[in-house]
Amino acid sequence: MVDRPAKLALEDGKVYAGTAFGVDGEVCGEVCFNTSMVGYLEIVTDPSYHNQIVVMTYPHIGNYGVNEEDMQSEKARVAGLVVREYSRIYSNYRSQYSFQEFLVRQGVVAIEGVDTRAITRRIRSVGAMRGVLSTVDLNDESLVEKARRWPGLVGREIAREVMCPGPRPWDRPAERFSEHKFRVPSSISRLAPATTSESGAPHAVLLDFGFKWNIAAMLSLVGCRVTIVPGIASPREILDFKPDGIVLSNGPGDPEPIGFAQETIRQLLGKKPIFGICLGHELLALACGASTYKLKFGHRGANHPVLNLDTQRVEITVQNHGFAVDPNSLPDELEITHVNLNDHTVEGVRHRKFPAFSVQYHPEAGAGPHDSEYLFRQFRDMIS
Repeated sequence: MVDRPAKLALEDGKVYAGTAFGVDGEVCGEVCFNTSMVGYLEIVTDPSYHNQIVVMTYPHIGNYGVNEEDMQSEKARVAGLVVREYSRIYSNYRSQYSFQEFLVRQGVVAIEGVDTRAITRRIRSVGAMRGVLSTVDLNDESLVEKARRWPGLVGREIAREVMCPGPRPWDRPAERFSEHKFRVPSSISRLAPATTSESGAPHAVLLDFGFKWNIAAMLSLVGCRVTIVPGIASPREILDFKPDGIVLSNGPGDPEPIGFAQETIRQLLGKKPIFGICLGHELLALACGASTYKLKFGHRGANHPVLNLDTQRVEITVQNHGFAVDPNSLPDELEITHVNLNDHTVEGVRHRKFPAFSVQYHPEAGAGPHDSEYLFRQFRDMIS
């Protein structure tokens, strides 16, 4: 196979040359890094990575192939992918085909053979940057100029681009998420998954801003009947589904421009219990009067320590966000429940008056540790 040259250019003028192992093409996005050692398929199919070029800090990617059961949405969502070394030899009894084949099928531009440690150090020093990844234009000056022209994520409402087109029940087969295949903790796997035919199961409406499939799976596994509803739905439309509780999903980009969701949440507070995850956490805080800000380089990986202030226990968490809630802006009605131990950012809040809580990280994992699965049981108990 003939090597195909590719380049990654950053807006600060730095250019990295490597070899393409996805499709030929050119993409722009915010360049960010993920510190996970595994879970590359879950990462590239996570809608929260929409408009982002992901740099994997772990040096060997692809060595266990691809199993489509592990996808977190119906297709790849990243703008592009950057790795140190793509492993063409893969081994896993669950593998269906290679990661490279998946990227080609999905039309993802990807580059290998670059110094991902150097890129990560640069992002940590300078901050998240706009970038362009290309196999068709290899002129450094041209690529840097394209990176600088890309509008970035701040102030843009991009969640609409990854929402589901209409409401639908979560009806994926429960056996997909068995302990054997999905590493579900025994505390959850002992519960009989709810189905849409179980009228006695508490009904959770999952408001979709770009949700990971694991969220719906975990809600089902703790005994909820789940309906997915687009994030643009009005409060009346949401309540017409007669939910026992509402989950605000993760999603991509800046939460502040998503004003329609903030107004919807304000109207739903106190009417139904609410559980927010990642972008949903930020939207809940904004709806209550707090503000958010852009982190220097974000939190992305499956190994971030978070302190639960109620239990004083440390949870190792999965994270993927570039924005955070400003603790100095929190209104009296919100109290902090979780704190990031790396930089002391807000990782969870709870409403003092209404049954509403949220976390900045991803308790559904996919892939990653299940330290925080208790939050789904907490929500289930709240709406039962």
